[in-house]
Amino acid sequence: MRVRLGKARHRSKKRLFKEARGYVGGRSKLLRTVKETLVRARAFATRDRRVRKREFRALWITRITAACRERGLNYSVFMHGLILARVELNRKQLSELAIANPEIFSEIVEIAKGEIAKKARSAVA
Repeated sequence: MRVRLGKARHRSKKRLFKEARGYVGGRSKLLRTVKETLVRARAFATRDRRVRKREFRALWITRITAACRERGLNYSVFMHGLILARVELNRKQLSELAIANPEIFSEIVEIAKGEIAKKARSAVA
């Protein structure tokens, strides 16, 4: 008996074309090109979900660095002071504080500076 794929093939192609909607030219019109494009698109999507995390972390660090330098401290010393003070705010939270609540961020910087000074005094003694 001959197998007919009419409905199944149509449904499969429709799903692919729907996913490729918005692509330019043959990338949204031609079945073979659509399949190739979707393979690449899915590969990039998978890779870039990880890359997005890296990029956001870099952005947060850049914002924290700028806010710390305004207050006379560099990023690495600030983070070291937070570790010594056992302040458990992550970089995203610190970045948001630096933008939205600069006065609270200034208090956190002072806490970090105090801990660093305390460590310096104990190292000298």
